[in-house]
Amino acid sequence: MNNRSVPANILLPHIVYRNVGEAAAWLNKTFGFVEHYRYGPPSEPQGAQIHLGEAWVMIRGVREGASTPALLGAETQSLTIFVDDLGAHYHRAKSAGAKIVEELHVTEYGERQYGATDLDGHHWLFAQHARDVNPEEWGATLAK
Repeated sequence: MNNRSVPANILLPHIVYRNVGEAAAWLNKTFGFVEHYRYGPPSEPQGAQIHLGEAWVMIRGVREGASTPALLGAETQSLTIFVDDLGAHYHRAKSAGAKIVEELHVTEYGERQYGATDLDGHHWLFAQHARDVNPEEWGATLAK
């Protein structure tokens, strides 16, 4: 069954922001996320669902027991989003003022990627497959 209120079928992360409306606008301008819907009062939304291609994310406001990396002073998670034109995405984010914390490069495990933090300190990786690499080639141990 499909649900138009929750289009993601595999994973739907929920990320906390101090100001949902401001975060949705920033994520659109900087990273190209498109807003699907908001909920709560129009002047102070409690949450929103956004997506970049097929990568769906819920954003919600700070509440008791939930905070942002900027307020905590620590990284809380990192999300990787795969995009078709990584170079263009990188230039868009950089031009829009994203704090680039990892320049565009190719990893030993075969991903072309860059890292950025957003207005509330969340760490994002944007990536594109560069080559197929067996994990053992770069030192990982496969689970048996």
